[in-house]
Amino acid sequence: MNKVYPDAKSALEGVLKDGMMIMSGGFGLCGIAEELSDAIRESGVKGLTVVSNNAGVDGIGLSRLLETRQIKKMISSYVGENKLFAQQFLAGELELEFNPQGTLAERIRAGGAGIPAFYTKTGVGTLIAEGKEVKEFDGEKYLMERGLFADLAIVHAWKGDTAGNLIYRKTARNFNPMMATAARITVAEVEHLVPAGELNPDHIHTPGIFVKRIVEVGTAKKRIEFRNTRPRPAA
Repeated sequence: MNKVYPDAKSALEGVLKDGMMIMSGGFGLCGIAEELSDAIRESGVKGLTVVSNNAGVDGIGLSRLLETRQIKKMISSYVGENKLFAQQFLAGELELEFNPQGTLAERIRAGGAGIPAFYTKTGVGTLIAEGKEVKEFDGEKYLMERGLFADLAIVHAWKGDTAGNLIYRKTARNFNPMMATAARITVAEVEHLVPAGELNPDHIHTPGIFVKRIVEVGTAKKRIEFRNTRPRPAA
């Protein structure tokens, strides 16, 4: 089965539909599937529920889907660096399901493992617990959280092979490996694509069985979210 596609647009062909749930890997600007998210924007699909730690920053990544109002709901843990995200939420134009960051990660991992729900102490007695089941174990209260499983996951990897095996680079790994397991279809963009068999099996983070489609996008733009500088000492 050929998993390799010539570009992001063709890699998503026949997959996108209005009202679907999409998981999007990345943390801030690190490890985001920028080419694939831009292709989603160009498709015009709308009414999306997007699971992502945040929505990038203004003008980059998922934020471009907020610009076109293609996202109906975000399931996230952090919105602080995206003014448009905050504006739409505060204006009642965007639904938002807040999660503690560790809970969000575990909800995704659970979904990929076929676990429909789990209990955690995180959020008990807070706004996060509203409307959720609370159960007592060994004298302690725990909150029930549902696992997440999406229609589509888009992930970014440093290197992949034609069989769909993926290697992420350093902190760009973040949510990508979990999301790759937690969707009906996972589409990966990779900076470097090599023939099957060239990757060291011990270095593979996502086995190819989870990846249905893959596209080579070249070396990612190394964007800097915050640039902090200090004067160099005099020579």
